[in-house]
Amino acid sequence: MSFPSMADADGRTLGQEEIDGVTRVLRTGMLSSVWGTEVRALEREMADRHAVSHAVAASSGTAALHLAVAAVAPDPGDEIITSPISDFGTVAPILAQNAVPVFADVDPYTGNLDPAAVAAAIGPRTRAIIAVHLFGAAADLRAVAADAGVPLIEDCAQAWLARYPDGTLVGTAGAIGCFSLQQWKHITCGDGGLAITDDPALARRMRLFADKGWPRDGGRRQHVGLGLNYRMTELAGAVARAQLAKLSGVLADRRRTATRLHAALSDVPGLHLPTDVDAHAWWLFPIVLRPPLDNRSVAARLAAAGIPARPGYLDQPLHCAPALTEAPIYGSSRYPLAVPPADRLPTYGPGLCPVAERLVDSTLLVIDWNERYTDAHVDEIAHAVRVAVTS
Repeated sequence: MSFPSMADADGRTLGQEEIDGVTRVLRTGMLSSVWGTEVRALEREMADRHAVSHAVAASSGTAALHLAVAAVAPDPGDEIITSPISDFGTVAPILAQNAVPVFADVDPYTGNLDPAAVAAAIGPRTRAIIAVHLFGAAADLRAVAADAGVPLIEDCAQAWLARYPDGTLVGTAGAIGCFSLQQWKHITCGDGGLAITDDPALARRMRLFADKGWPRDGGRRQHVGLGLNYRMTELAGAVARAQLAKLSGVLADRRRTATRLHAALSDVPGLHLPTDVDAHAWWLFPIVLRPPLDNRSVAARLAAAGIPARPGYLDQPLHCAPALTEAPIYGSSRYPLAVPPADRLPTYGPGLCPVAERLVDSTLLVIDWNERYTDAHVDEIAHAVRVAVTS
């Protein structure tokens, strides 16, 4: 059986609406969002959907996170706590702002940051926490951030329309929520990002940082602070608007089929399934295996059966990445990981986050998920998993 993939048209919701949006932009002759209307409209629609005051578009999800980190303004050597299980795009903006990534360990069943581990990692130079809502499940760091008195940045790249247990939409609980429109996400314009906030000062800092520090509302060409060019194009904005209008349907379809698989596997011994079925965004379908089951052997059996599954999600947790353990950061130096500007040498490498390492190495199995899966696709996956874990 062939499974729809987000790499192909049969696994995406791209259609006439996106074609109409691109055509609309091309016919205006204005492809830049500085003078166009599509990206501004996208920002309004994103803010309205999340019931917040501000949304700022960017050229990628990583760029959106960079806007957020720049907006909370760490000094060189300040620390930002985040997850060892995420894309490197969560960490790169920290380094780009000359801050130090600090990794806390994760929950053994969700892969999300463990609040107790985050609390233990907070120090005198902690400037922010970046919570990653992994695979579409909410990572609730609200109380930890509030107790520490630091801003919470939510990385919602994998968690469009996911909810906290109290019903709060992810992205709206912290100081800033960041979303991705990359090819492999729930909705896409190829590459793109959005950051949302209710804080007008943070919104202005992000908008300035995305546009070379140029306040376009001032009538003068002046640059009031450091900024890059992270602007989204009008073409991407038009596609993103059409995709955003389809988001609720995408989530409904993913949740329906994920609920079916969850029910089909609920009695299989040795599996731990997500517990927040109705609040989960189901970017992937994660399963945690109980020993003696091993993620690599189970994933190999599933792959042999034609199931899009893989072990561990990452080849290695981020705290073990050579970019942090040994590579130079700027030029030939390890700045900002050096003393100074840091007040202590950061610790990276194996052994730092043993739960995350165990998930990646042996217990975490992820199955690709898609809004175009049918009941037959789900039933094929359920059968293959049963065979893989009992053979």
